[in-house]
Amino acid sequence: MLIPVRCFTCGKPVSAVWEKYKERIERGEQPGKVLDDLGMDRYCCRSLLLTHRDVIKKIGKFRV
Repeated sequence: MLIPVRCFTCGKPVSAVWEKYKERIERGEQPGKVLDDLGMDRYCCRSLLLTHRDVIKKIGKFRV
């Protein structure tokens, strides 16, 4: 749903790089290189960003 503020494993802040990461991926850059440039060098943080799916727009149209 929403990107976590911090990595679940190590506690490093990851939400600050999400928008930059998403923009660069949409432009066609390689995910590994983008993560390297943004300073995400730990495996736990990288996997958090690589596996996240932004579904808030799909879910937001439904009411409870």
